[in-house]
Amino acid sequence: MDATLRHPPTGNPGAAALSGLRGAARDDGGFPERAGGGFNPGATAWAALALARAPGSSALAQRAAERLARAQQPDGRVAVAEGHAAAIWPTPLALLAWQATSSSPEQRERAERFLLAVSGTVSEVGENSVDKTIVGHDGTIPGWPWILGTHSWVEPTALAVLALRRAGRASHPRVQDGVRLLVNRQLSRGGWNYGNTTVYGTELVPQVDATGVALAALAGMIPAEAVAKSIALLENAMSEVRTPFSLAWGILGLSAWGRRPAGTATWVDESLALAGRYGGYGTTHLAMLLAAQDAGGTLSP
Repeated sequence: MDATLRHPPTGNPGAAALSGLRGAARDDGGFPERAGGGFNPGATAWAALALARAPGSSALAQRAAERLARAQQPDGRVAVAEGHAAAIWPTPLALLAWQATSSSPEQRERAERFLLAVSGTVSEVGENSVDKTIVGHDGTIPGWPWILGTHSWVEPTALAVLALRRAGRASHPRVQDGVRLLVNRQLSRGGWNYGNTTVYGTELVPQVDATGVALAALAGMIPAEAVAKSIALLENAMSEVRTPFSLAWGILGLSAWGRRPAGTATWVDESLALAGRYGGYGTTHLAMLLAAQDAGGTLSP
């Protein structure tokens, strides 16, 4: 059985998804994104996160964490693929996986040091700064990028904040920068998109996935009043969301604030049943849905 869930499961969709995820493990302990594919660091990290809490799956989770450890570079980064060292975004996911499996202490420390030392590019202050009539967010706040040498965005910043908070670094200036960035990128109506607020005076549209990951990162770091609009917006949107990435992050984001939706189990089953319509779910989406479905499912510390 492979992790690409192509057809609507019968009986217990969650059990079918877990079985598919378990069966997708490669001989080296890593996971592909799609059946027959090579080792994928991001998919492997999500698989470890989901399997670490699944009954009878801890050994698979440990093997996945060990495969991630072998993929780590000497400076602490975990790149998206060989030959793409600047694409560092799997690093916080790997750190979360090592934390979830209580493994790889040396790798965890190296990843922490790496994340604390890097940031996205920032705008200059003064005459050369970005014209505020073009973009509305504060480009001088350092967060984290998908790829080194590029701007900071919501998802990689939120993942770095989550991983570093779990490592006990919540008070570190870089984590505080990440929190400031996320607060600054919140839309006036509530919610987040990929990382802009306004462009040429027009406010952009909030996205469920970006809102969920930002809320998960900010839980416990700022007052609830500061994200009340975002929580309300996400709660209102969730009943109609069934695509796996958005559904999972929406559930995880609300759960982090103690607002776990009552319909979580049903929604996850319905999303799994729609796999065929969306072309099949790969490892990342299956693992994310299983992590969200977990009764204690939250990535927040």
